[in-house]
Amino acid sequence: MIANYDWLLFDADDTLFHFDAFAGLQKMFQRYSVVFTRADYDTYQQLNKPLWDAYQAAEIDAYTLQTRRFDAWADRLQVSSEQLNSQFLQAMADICEPLPGARELVHAIKPHVNIGIITNGFTELQHVRLRRTGFDAWVDVLVISEEVGIAKPHIDIFEHAFAEMEQPPRDRVLMVGDNPHSDIQGGINAGIHTCWLNHHGAPRPRGIDPHFEVSTLAELQHLLFTAEANTL
Repeated sequence: MIANYDWLLFDADDTLFHFDAFAGLQKMFQRYSVVFTRADYDTYQQLNKPLWDAYQAAEIDAYTLQTRRFDAWADRLQVSSEQLNSQFLQAMADICEPLPGARELVHAIKPHVNIGIITNGFTELQHVRLRRTGFDAWVDVLVISEEVGIAKPHIDIFEHAFAEMEQPPRDRVLMVGDNPHSDIQGGINAGIHTCWLNHHGAPRPRGIDPHFEVSTLAELQHLLFTAEANTL
């Protein structure tokens, strides 16, 4: 099946890399001698999740998302929201690890296809993480929504990626991601093939139909190198 594609595009967070925001926030708040609890995290997410929805709907920009989610803590700690956000991203880079099977997957596919990443994550984290994990040596194109000014699932971030990729045929591109709403719907919007990395066996959202679905990166690797997958 891998012969069917010239490019594999990946999401970053929870697709190639483990993303534990709770652990990152705990590490960041240790700087301020704050014991950040699960209840604190739940309160943070009540604000953070709607901000992410608004960002992906192009209703707010990246700066607004990154700072507004920390406004209350900034007032409490008498520091800036920008400082807290930067320290959070640094903490996330410090604890980042590739997901199980990620290294094996990219090492196996690299001789056969070009590799790209399209992420709604933020610049300060993405470059450091790729460098520290060594994935920068495998990635041909990196597209970050904060730099482009538009987020998945909007087609324009994919069009930006296609320009960077020198306009490959759309049927020769496969998008892999864990989020059906941003990664899979975004890929469908862009007219490319999609593979949903469904870690937890969640039901498919109504109206979103990926070409393929796997539960692990090892399963994806097996799929890509299995001839019978051509008939799926």
